[in-house]
Amino acid sequence: MNDDWTLGLAASAKDSAYAGEGVRIRPFPLVSYKGERVHFSGVTLGLHLLQRRNFTLDAVVSGRFDGFDSKDLGRLELERNGVDIDRLADRDPAADAGFEARWTSSHGDLRLRALADITDVSGGYELSAQYGYRFQLGKTTVIPGIGVRWMSDDLADYYYGIRSNETFSGASYQPGSALVPEAGVVLNRALVGQWRLHALLQYQFLPDALADSPLLERDSRGVGHLVIGMSRSF
Repeated sequence: MNDDWTLGLAASAKDSAYAGEGVRIRPFPLVSYKGERVHFSGVTLGLHLLQRRNFTLDAVVSGRFDGFDSKDLGRLELERNGVDIDRLADRDPAADAGFEARWTSSHGDLRLRALADITDVSGGYELSAQYGYRFQLGKTTVIPGIGVRWMSDDLADYYYGIRSNETFSGASYQPGSALVPEAGVVLNRALVGQWRLHALLQYQFLPDALADSPLLERDSRGVGHLVIGMSRSF
């Protein structure tokens, strides 16, 4: 197979559930590469370990950007939740590594992932399953999908928990392991030549253990995410 490069630009708008942060908007480059064994897309690098007609097994390394800089959160909103922003530590990005299995058929695509933190930021791990069904509407490819992520207690506690030295009362909060359902749709539309328009709309449903975190807005029950971009294949 020939190597395939895609280059472009996109913008992400994420309705953060963290108290006082609001909508997090970030531009980022769209870069992907598909080779015979190695592939790269977004923040994920993969290596094909096993390839069959409808099945692939990959080793993957992926970035995780679930955290926050404490200066981006709201002082008043955190104070109402009993959190001292002046003692609140940042929740840092991390890098995960693990395996991904994917089955492709006329009934849709199923992807299973098992990832663990290799940077020892949280020391946790995550298991996930995603299903999507692809169909065409003229020049537009539409892929609605559903999924679920299981976060280990270390992972959930790091990004949603509070340490005793970060609160006014000295009380801590540890949500423990959590199951996070999600639903979304991906759109890809062919434009002139090798240009394409991309869009992603996704919503994650936060379980009570995460939604009740003092780090979050009091009425938060989910996280919405919109990505729009344009790219060219080479």
